[in-house]
Amino acid sequence: MSSQVKRIGVLTSGGDAPGMNAAVRGVVRTAVNQGIECVGIRRGWSGLINSDFVQLSGSSVSHIIDKGGTMLYTARSLEFMQHEGREKAIATCKLLGLDGIVAIGGDGTFRGALALSRQIAESGHKLEVVGIPATIDNDIGCSHYTIGFDTACNTAIECIDKLRDTMQSHERCSVVEVMGRHAGYLALYVGIAVGATAVLIPERTVDFERDVVEKIRRARLAGSTHYMVVVAEGAGSAIEIGKRIHEEVGIDPRVTVLGHIQRGGSPSARDRETASRMGYEAVMALAQGRGNRIIATRDGRIVDLDMEEALAMTKEFDMDRYDVLEALTNIGN
Repeated sequence: MSSQVKRIGVLTSGGDAPGMNAAVRGVVRTAVNQGIECVGIRRGWSGLINSDFVQLSGSSVSHIIDKGGTMLYTARSLEFMQHEGREKAIATCKLLGLDGIVAIGGDGTFRGALALSRQIAESGHKLEVVGIPATIDNDIGCSHYTIGFDTACNTAIECIDKLRDTMQSHERCSVVEVMGRHAGYLALYVGIAVGATAVLIPERTVDFERDVVEKIRRARLAGSTHYMVVVAEGAGSAIEIGKRIHEEVGIDPRVTVLGHIQRGGSPSARDRETASRMGYEAVMALAQGRGNRIIATRDGRIVDLDMEEALAMTKEFDMDRYDVLEALTNIGN
């Protein structure tokens, strides 16, 4: 362990994701095990600006591994995006005597961490930052998996399975909007898992006749009397899609927007275990002198990557999964 690392901070920022608490617990328990003090920064980067913090111990993170949300709260900070805001954050780091920060969140959180690390380097102050990817969208370029995705998928699947029961009873069409403003990972994964009639994602230009109308017709010809259309929010409004289905097919869809229900709930085993391991690796990176890193999953392994290089990476959408969906929906439900 590096003797220079005496005290670190941990924060959660941006949209919450199931498993953030498990990651916080992993960070705190590992830090304690390594003889490092841990300070919880509340409300993300905003808390660092406003000196909103709490001292954390091994016992203070007991019984949170199964809880959704984040015990440290989260927020988006416009002030932190400005040079003056980050100066205030650096002043808090100096006041608290922090040697490192573990930031848990998504792409915006990491870009904030990178901007902070650059500004700290310019000021001559020594402080290292490590990021842990947590977002239900699973859209971090450098990491094959992000904390919260599995739980969000399971939540959506449970909701859609219940919707299917009533849609089948009334022989209706259901249009379900799931989260995914810029990425369709959640929609496609869920769509395959629930046996959806059609799935619309932002990575594929929507041809309404091909992707919705013809699929419903094909399903009807195969004997189906109920239909499930899953829409990523970035691919279009479920309400508008429902209206078009009514106009072009003549059936009366029921529209459900799952919204923030997908962010909540007790994290799955996968998210708890992944978050715990990432929390451990984040602290060990700091303790061993590897700062300005992002913890990521690559080919099933947890690794730490240079932050600058990691944020330059892009994630190629796996259209093979869409081919699977096409094959499975070609003959109706």
